[in-house]
Amino acid sequence: MRGFMLFLLSMLTGWTVYGQTRSVQGMLKDDKNRVVAGATVKLTSKLDSMVAGSNMAGIFIFDRIKADTFKITVSNLGFERFEKEFDFPKGEVKYIIPSLTLQQNSQMLEEVVVDGVPTVVVKSDTLEYTMKDLKLRDGAVAEDALKKLQGVEVDKDGNVTAQGESVKRVRINGKDFFGGDVKTATQNLPANIVQKMQIIDDYGDMANITGNKNGDSEKVLNIQIDPKYNQGHMTTLRAGYGTEDRYQATGMWMGMREGEQISVLGNLNNTNAPLFDFNTTGGGARRGQGGGGRRGGGMFGGSDGLTKIGSIGLNFRKDFSDKLTAYGSYSYSHSNNTTLSQRFQENTLPNIMQTDSVTSNSNTIGGSHRFEANVEWKPSANDYIKISPQFGYDKSDVTTFSESTTYRNNAFNNSQKQDIIANSTAPRFGVSGLYNRKLNDKGRNVFVNMNFNNAKTEKDQNAILDRLLADPNNADAPLSSIYEKTILEASNKSWNAGASLNYTEPLSEKGRLEFTYDFNKNKYDNSNRQEGRNMAGELIADDPKLNFDYNYDYSFSTHKVGANYLYNGDKITYSIGAAAQPSQLRGDAISSGLIVPIHRNNMNWMPIARFEYKFSRQSNISVNYSGTPNEPSVTQILPFDMSTNRTSIVIGNANLNPEFSHQLNMRFRKNDFQKGNNFFAFVNAGLTNNKIVSLSKSYFDDLIDYQTGQTNSTLISETRYLNETNDKPFNVSSFYHYGKSLKEKTYNIMLMGGVSYNKNIGYVSTEKDDNIGQKNIARNIVFNQGLMFRYNPSENLEINPGVRYQYNHTENSLTNRTTNVSSWTPTLIGSINITPTTIFGADLSKQFNSGYGAGINANPFVINTYVEQKFLKEQRATIRLQAFDLLNEQTNVSRTVNESMIMDSRTNRLGRYFMLLFTYKFQKFAMGTPQGGDDFHGGMRRPRM
Repeated sequence: MRGFMLFLLSMLTGWTVYGQTRSVQGMLKDDKNRVVAGATVKLTSKLDSMVAGSNMAGIFIFDRIKADTFKITVSNLGFERFEKEFDFPKGEVKYIIPSLTLQQNSQMLEEVVVDGVPTVVVKSDTLEYTMKDLKLRDGAVAEDALKKLQGVEVDKDGNVTAQGESVKRVRINGKDFFGGDVKTATQNLPANIVQKMQIIDDYGDMANITGNKNGDSEKVLNIQIDPKYNQGHMTTLRAGYGTEDRYQATGMWMGMREGEQISVLGNLNNTNAPLFDFNTTGGGARRGQGGGGRRGGGMFGGSDGLTKIGSIGLNFRKDFSDKLTAYGSYSYSHSNNTTLSQRFQENTLPNIMQTDSVTSNSNTIGGSHRFEANVEWKPSANDYIKISPQFGYDKSDVTTFSESTTYRNNAFNNSQKQDIIANSTAPRFGVSGLYNRKLNDKGRNVFVNMNFNNAKTEKDQNAILDRLLADPNNADAPLSSIYEKTILEASNKSWNAGASLNYTEPLSEKGRLEFTYDFNKNKYDNSNRQEGRNMAGELIADDPKLNFDYNYDYSFSTHKVGANYLYNGDKITYSIGAAAQPSQLRGDAISSGLIVPIHRNNMNWMPIARFEYKFSRQSNISVNYSGTPNEPSVTQILPFDMSTNRTSIVIGNANLNPEFSHQLNMRFRKNDFQKGNNFFAFVNAGLTNNKIVSLSKSYFDDLIDYQTGQTNSTLISETRYLNETNDKPFNVSSFYHYGKSLKEKTYNIMLMGGVSYNKNIGYVSTEKDDNIGQKNIARNIVFNQGLMFRYNPSENLEINPGVRYQYNHTENSLTNRTTNVSSWTPTLIGSINITPTTIFGADLSKQFNSGYGAGINANPFVINTYVEQKFLKEQRATIRLQAFDLLNEQTNVSRTVNESMIMDSRTNRLGRYFMLLFTYKFQKFAMGTPQGGDDFHGGMRRPRM
């Protein structure tokens, strides 16, 4: 009875407290007495955990407070973190806290304030944009908002570029979303719930935690959800069908409540619209160093060919407490892609002009699973732990049929047909972790991280080669032939492990010493077995080129020890020091009892140098140097012939040394957002010691046709590898962007461009036994220039004309031959509200290409257009009629240049179709539906207009 009475009393007490619905209200200001809107405010106690955002007046409100003592925490980019405990006044149900003053962060460069709201905050490594003043149409997604940000570009395939560099990863509220998959977030997240977007130069977890930057940065997009929309859910369903049997069925559901978020996405279409990019993997606690466990080439993505896709994914986040957070995602995709391509290739050879014309038809059916998770734990104010497991599985079935014709000095040499069927599976898993310990408040710190990744690829391949040969000495002689079939089984295992230690010792208020140690090891254990057969399927037992059984087991290890001095002043920030990095290449290649040892030791010394100077609060310049060793690939180092057929040979070099690449980056930024001006530029330069280069040979050899027993002289292509020690290949690239906004961003002008120069070195020969060759230096210059204009007087009208120009120049020292290709691409993109609920849009793009190889050049004119009508209650439904590629001219033309060839390619892309789409969407949030909330397009990205 006593226990029951105590329980009843506690329940009554709880109901009484709950019934009082006590509330807390406060206001945020900065140190200049200006209100701070859009800040994240958190109230925590033993009984409460709530998050709110400060409104346009800087006011925040919490209801139903249970505890008598609570803590308020305020965070906002550009300000120091604010924390303070408060006691609820006895007998009161409403507590109005005196105004809280936030102190500006000393690293902030510039803040622009319009109507009391900071619209752009420029920090040393971060550009933050608020969404408040963007002119977005109802139904816009995050990608539409990105297009309106100065210095940010989004191409027709949804790839995002910021300040001239590709955005590699996306986060929502500071955490990876679907493993950092950029398009999945930008093309699905409705813009009307986004409060801020941040473009970050991210140097990894250690820099984010300690401020110590090492290595190169990568561009990261962080999307901040408005705190008042962290309670609710949103749904989108879409279905469409069109001509050419085109179909689309998509859906999205995202639910959010305090400390939790779940997103479910699904996609089924044959309109080349993948939902996930499986080349993107989560950041984890330690950035991968290459080698084992890394995922190979992508199985999905891209726009070439025709693709049927089915995908589904789940993303989750759970804040168990202020100290413990878990988040991650699972994604699955199945695709069926058919690609038709043409290729024209000019080979660089001494005194000979050799060209290849190739057509191919390739079908790839594949499936991919990806799971990634992160657990972050803060056991105390001075300790931080992060664990990140990852798992993936890829399966691929590829069928390729190709036909080629080869000419030497304009005379027909051979024609060839090749059929390849390949099946592969590739499971992988890994885990990374880090621990940071703050030893005192003056900057003494210890940081440790580690990773382990494991992968295995099993591959079966059947290949058939049928080549018709011309007699080089008698053009009128009948054609002879070479036929062969090979069956290949390969098992490639690899793993990568590493760990690093960083210790920082403060010397003064602005200076400190940093000591680092880093270990990394890549391990490979591979085997290949191949059999050669004739047309009747009989084994050709006596040909070593078609029959082999190889095993190779080797590893590449590096140790890096360094020390440097870091200074962080008001105007100048720099880091200077040095590091030593010994590397070791160890292993053996085995074939038929023959053992070839692979043993190398190298020592690299490198400076540690980083410099940043702030000319003013609006402009700065930074310079950074980094050095990296790169081990030879399996193909480059294995000293055996592992060719699928006898006419195309690849032999590695067991004597190769690792490369060492030097990289120097310089960035300059000058902004005046208040006047609408924005300028940035960068220059990157790279130079490689011991560069691994190719020796490409093209020669005649006698081969037996196992069908007739006849010996025929046929052209052989052979590739070997060398270290370039006498010369140093290098590259330089640059980019600039200037933006000007007028009349409250009604008019926007963007001028951008850049130049890149690449010095590639290779060796070529026409002699079978020549293992040195003649040096060829291929110099390639690419010039880009673009001019874009945007007229956006309101949400109901937007017109975007523009033009881009590219010029590609290549010259080869061996042949004294130069080639040039160029391309002009004018575009016009726009949309208009015919009525408040009827929208018309169009996207026109014309290419003028010149200089490409025979049969490759094309000048497509692509016209996409749509008209859509909104209806039903609160305009939650939309019906759209869209036309894609009205003239049926879409194709892809490109040029690839290296030290031994110039290759022009043309591939098919999705052609003309018409589709009728129906979309239904719904949003519901605890604090009301956001403006335009019932009209967001959400779900899968609508077909590009």
